Amino acid sequence: MVERRFLGACLLLLAAVLADGDGEEGNRGVRLLDAGRLEKFVDELPDMPVLRGYGVAEGGNLVAGELAVGMYDTMWKFHRDLPATRVFAYGASKETATVPGPTIVAMKGVPTRVTWTNHLPPRHILPWDRSLATARLGNGTGIPTVAHLHGGVQQSTSDGHSMAWFTSGFAATGPHFDSPAYEYPNQQPPGNLWYHDHAMGLTRVNILAGLLGAYRVADPAAEAPLGLPSGAEFDRNLVLFDRDFRSDGALFMNATGNNPDVHPQWQPEYFGAVVVANGKAWPFLRVRRRRYRFRILNASNARFFRLSLSGGLRFVHVGSDSVYLARPVPTEGFLLAPSEIADVVIDFAGAKHDAVTLRSDAPAPYPGDPGEKADTVAVMKFVVASKPEHDPSTVPATLMPRYPKPDAREAMVTRHIAMYEYTKNGTDEPTHLYLNGAAYTDPVTETPREGTSELWEVINLTDDNHPLHVHLAVFTVLKQRSLRRVDEFRDCMRGSASGGAGGRNDALACGMQRHLAGGRRHVVPRQERGWKNVFKVRPSTVATLLVRFKPLEESSATASSGKSGRFPFDVTAGPGYVYHCHILDHEDNEMMRPMKIVH
Repeated sequence: MVERRFLGACLLLLAAVLADGDGEEGNRGVRLLDAGRLEKFVDELPDMPVLRGYGVAEGGNLVAGELAVGMYDTMWKFHRDLPATRVFAYGASKETATVPGPTIVAMKGVPTRVTWTNHLPPRHILPWDRSLATARLGNGTGIPTVAHLHGGVQQSTSDGHSMAWFTSGFAATGPHFDSPAYEYPNQQPPGNLWYHDHAMGLTRVNILAGLLGAYRVADPAAEAPLGLPSGAEFDRNLVLFDRDFRSDGALFMNATGNNPDVHPQWQPEYFGAVVVANGKAWPFLRVRRRRYRFRILNASNARFFRLSLSGGLRFVHVGSDSVYLARPVPTEGFLLAPSEIADVVIDFAGAKHDAVTLRSDAPAPYPGDPGEKADTVAVMKFVVASKPEHDPSTVPATLMPRYPKPDAREAMVTRHIAMYEYTKNGTDEPTHLYLNGAAYTDPVTETPREGTSELWEVINLTDDNHPLHVHLAVFTVLKQRSLRRVDEFRDCMRGSASGGAGGRNDALACGMQRHLAGGRRHVVPRQERGWKNVFKVRPSTVATLLVRFKPLEESSATASSGKSGRFPFDVTAGPGYVYHCHILDHEDNEMMRPMKIVH
């Protein structure tokens, strides 16, 4: 199936190169850039601007930060030899807007208030498929946007609900729009987050256009004693994604769908031939012979990165997604799904050569066909200084062991979350993807109780690896097991089993445990055994997650108020939260479900 989908995408790409149209109108006069003609490692890795998400009062006390961050139609230079590219970008002003956007640095326990402003034009620079369940606006009304702080613990009115979008000048707003002013309490452990567009049906094109940026929650009192590499030079955000370009420098996204009579433009996954790091194609970074910390985010639409370093250097993982690990974990390579964050330390003191390449060998789409081997591609290069030097940083034996250890016995509810892909009759080409056989707009079925934990048995009945993301909550992965006779189980779950056996989307009636018996157990990588907000659910497997709907650690004020296990805001207010696949093309085509927290 993966092979057929890839072949279909290639034929559509060829058709697009010969087709007419531009932006929302199609691919008129497209001449696709031959990425192989761009010289690698000619642009230096940039640092994105930093916005301080807190204020400093007289006496040095920290107070809430007030920021205004806009979304702008501007130009960005991705490569020395590529003409400037028209993008949508976040920034404090149009002149300072960047791709990715500015890194917002917040302090634990100090609120950050952001007013998001939409300065985008009436028409999109990329194809807009209005057949999707999206903001169905007429041309000229504007481009819907709404910012979500991924990994943030905030009230749903500030969570960037996909139907809380708004256009420039508020000419149109979504049904759940309340205000463009959001408050992030930052009452959560120190770690790595990111913000990005989340408008329903447009997330994939808005992020592809450039609407994404990094966000940190810092806790100097807890982090400084660890002795990890610190300071702007040695502690860096690294935002990775892939893009295609036209020969004139414009972003390219195919305007012809895989099922054009169903969805004129939508395709199941977007892949670009150019790997971009911090807004530059295949950049380089000069490093000294010492430790560096890299907070690596995969901000691609659908591409997985399986990262490794040349010359035998290793990564040491200190965090995963938004939470520190209890102990460091060394690896020679690791798989990073779209939206996942790996917080790693690299020690260049051990480099045998004066250049080290960060590279990836993950198939696209992932995991590919059985036995498929992907080419190894460069991501960026580190140019290593020749002179050894003293390194005051370290990686301690323990990091943040204070977080609760997962205990499945505390789960109050067990839920079954099934992932489905639907295809057009007679083809393997997808038309849409659902969770639990339900559309995004169907009534809420997940109503976790605040202050509790739940077991989620996530059942992947597709051929793709789906990175599952849960808003508000964190979770830990207890196990992942392969299903046996998966076709039989899938038929039952879809209600198409012969004789009517089993029941539609009823894992127990369809004998899930029987289909798991004797199946392979997949080892959860050590660096992914902490608390996370994204996990890669393998094809034809069941992943068991312990999902925590309560703070990972509580403030002294919450504990003393007798509200143990409660968030520092009303989680029942507002439009609610969601969970979804973070392959953006899947999320935009209904692989997302609403979730309402109750008391």
